Amino acid sequence: MAGDTTQGAPRAVSPDTLATPGGHYSHAVVANGFVYVSGQLPITHEGAKMIDATFEQQTEQVLANVRHALVAAGSDVDRLVQVRVYLDDIANWPSFNGIYAAWAGDARPARAIVPTGPLHFGFKVEVEAVAVL
Repeated sequence: MAGDTTQGAPRAVSPDTLATPGGHYSHAVVANGFVYVSGQLPITHEGAKMIDATFEQQTEQVLANVRHALVAAGSDVDRLVQVRVYLDDIANWPSFNGIYAAWAGDARPARAIVPTGPLHFGFKVEVEAVAVL
């Protein structure tokens, strides 16, 4: 039935631990027992864009942002189902994979690495994810 909240009507999640979105989107949306995390960029919760940071620093910030969105929605990294990673240069994959493995721990969600060329603002990495509650 349309509008029936018992069937998992979407709920936007905008945690205080993340910068206000720069566009018309939510950091995460909860629906039907899942958390859908929008593509996270290396932007601090104060809104500073880490354009000049190293690839490793950008990756750490992006993964921290993903975790903040998950936790605010009532989930966490160990509940991830799928992760999609956008890299400006596939040569950064080994570095990303090492940082990601430490961050994800025992979690082994399905994952895709998508080499894209230049990303928004000149960032080097973006990550989106899906998790269960």
